[in-house]
Amino acid sequence: MKDIRQPSPHRSRGPGRLAALLLALLVMLGLSGGTTFAAADDARKPARPVSVPASAMDAVAAMQPSWNLGNTLDAIPNEGSWGNGQTTKATFDTIAASGFRSVRVPVTWTDHQSATAPYTIDATYMARVKQIVDWALADGLYVVLNVHHDSWMWVEKITTDHDNVMARFNSTWTQISTAFRDAPRTLVFEGINEPSFAGATDAQKSQYLRELQTSFRSVVRASGGTNASRLLSLTTPAGSPDQAYMNDLYTTITGLNDSQLIAQVHFYGWYPFSVNAAGGTHYDATAQKNTDDTFANMRSTFAARGIPVYVGEYGLLSYPDHFHPSRIERGEALKYYEHVNYAARTAGVTTALWDPFAYLNRDTLQWRDPALMDWIRSSWTTRSGTASFDKVYVPKSSPITAHSLTLNRNGTSFQGLWQGNTALVYGRDYTLAGAQLTFTTTGLTRLVGNRAYGVNTTVQARFSRGLPWNIDIVTQDTPVAANATGTNESFAIPTQYRGDDLAAMHSTYADGTTAGPLTWNPYQEFNRHFSPDYPNGAIVLTPEYLNALRDGETATLVFHFYSGATVTYRVTKSGTTVTGTVG
Repeated sequence: MKDIRQPSPHRSRGPGRLAALLLALLVMLGLSGGTTFAAADDARKPARPVSVPASAMDAVAAMQPSWNLGNTLDAIPNEGSWGNGQTTKATFDTIAASGFRSVRVPVTWTDHQSATAPYTIDATYMARVKQIVDWALADGLYVVLNVHHDSWMWVEKITTDHDNVMARFNSTWTQISTAFRDAPRTLVFEGINEPSFAGATDAQKSQYLRELQTSFRSVVRASGGTNASRLLSLTTPAGSPDQAYMNDLYTTITGLNDSQLIAQVHFYGWYPFSVNAAGGTHYDATAQKNTDDTFANMRSTFAARGIPVYVGEYGLLSYPDHFHPSRIERGEALKYYEHVNYAARTAGVTTALWDPFAYLNRDTLQWRDPALMDWIRSSWTTRSGTASFDKVYVPKSSPITAHSLTLNRNGTSFQGLWQGNTALVYGRDYTLAGAQLTFTTTGLTRLVGNRAYGVNTTVQARFSRGLPWNIDIVTQDTPVAANATGTNESFAIPTQYRGDDLAAMHSTYADGTTAGPLTWNPYQEFNRHFSPDYPNGAIVLTPEYLNALRDGETATLVFHFYSGATVTYRVTKSGTTVTGTVG
């Protein structure tokens, strides 16, 4: 991923960036069936030497699942610059104990390399990279080592400085190949991360990338030793799974006539959902189809034709975020992770979770959100049932009535509802008709208790396999906003949330055109353009949003909440003054 930075964890940060199915399933049978991750200090037997299959398809299948040591050696300028400190052997002990079988180690070499010929890499830095790689290999993990942010720092200048860029690229890989010449085949080389080419057309991108990757392979193979048969990962422009780019990568790989090549792409889901913009508040049919189609295309383009696929990065672009209000509703995020790894298993591809700092706390070596990791881990081997949403909103100002959700069984069978260790009673507390699960008036009356705003209780929908689906029973009413004044640099709308959660903001002028920096859709981007401040009872409009408004022209905002409630608000910017009124 490009330029995803995090200052010290103690400060706030800005919002960030195929083996056949049978073979993949056989490999994954060895994974633990449990769903709770081991702590960093769990006892582990010494890692046994890993025997790498001769077949690249089998080897990449054996790498599933994978994890990224993100924002670490790829940080600019130094390993600890983006808040993850210094990696230790214990990091990889934790990763191996948690069930991962491979790690991707992104490395940015630029600030540790001469910018002029012969482009020498600092010996101390190379030794540090080797130390980290060796620690991971010692834990029985496959390791994918690459050239990371160099892609946009200098490689992209190949369009205007071709010869110097090629010379530096070849020198970089000559030095890496020499340093790791005798490393075991569990070390995989990745030529370039998410390559970009300044000002290039698609045809030119293909030409430049083919030249780079062909040269990468030649340099590595010529260095001898284990490099003669080492697995090498080739990618597409920006790591995109766009079909035209994958077709071109297929042409490159088959043209090289090398059985030890891997196709690599990255996947962050349907963009509006991944960042919560343009109305992408749910993992809906459009987002699901994007996942299904993308992984099916990976399979048909590569895996079904004998070329293994490594999804070198996957996740969501703005989730999880432990430093800001969550852009993605939790249940919708869980559905995404569950589905992505199912799609990967079906396609027979290996997936590497991109972890810049959001999953593993690098200081404590504890998973920041163990329940989320349980869902990710479970999805490696099995499906879990879900529902159309993970909340039932019960209006406080109205009589309690029955409420329905739609079950997504995902091949499982529904086993019932539980509140803690107590089973809810079918017929009294809930009913089921096909996929429609209905909480009865009687059941909800008991579950909401004294009807205080917010989550009153959580029940579990349990299925025949996989993890249970949590459903929060929430008392709420339509939120209430108030008039406000402020400036283009600081403006907050006083808001009584009354148990509800903000989902989206629709922003238009009187003529119907979009108001705000996201010009192609009236639904602005969560956190970047607007953000809930739940502790202080406010909705914040960001300077980026306010400064994009037309001066003196009123913008009509419609705030959408996850209960389905909406609140209309009007904002006018006059110079540096901003006024807001309800309705």
